[in-house]
This record gives sequence, C-alpha cells and structure tokens, in this order.
Amino acid sequence: MQMRDEYEIRKLDPRRNPHAKETKKQISIKIDQNVIDYFKELFSDNGTPYQTLINMYLSDCVINKKKPDLSWE
Repeated sequence: MQMRDEYEIRKLDPRRNPHAKETKKQISIKIDQNVIDYFKELFSDNGTPYQTLINMYLSDCVINKKKPDLSWE
C-alpha cells in the first residue's frame, strides 16, 4: 500500500479506541505549582511525562491503599 500525499479525513472512517474510556478519563484538577514543578523535574530525570508520573503515583496509592495524613498538629 502506497502513502498518499493527502487524505480526505471524512472518508477514512476513524474508529475510537474501544478501551480508551476504560483506561483513563480526562478531568480538570487544581494542583499546586510546586507539585507540578516537582513532577516536571522528575520528567527531566527519566523522560516520563509529568502527567503520567502523577497518574502512576496516584495509581500506586490506590493499589497500596495509601491514605493521606490529614493531621494538622
């Protein structure tokens, strides 16, 4: 099959990934700038995008049933 210079998008019949809704959901969340900076710095260390790193960390919290320390003392 040969690549064309141009494609008509409407004729391509694109299909969505059937697993996309099961795997991740886009949300809006407010995160402190220093937290974002920290995860962006980790990106520069290992090349994993900071949003992926945040998701991996939160997933680890879920798997290991970690709970935040909410004591203010």
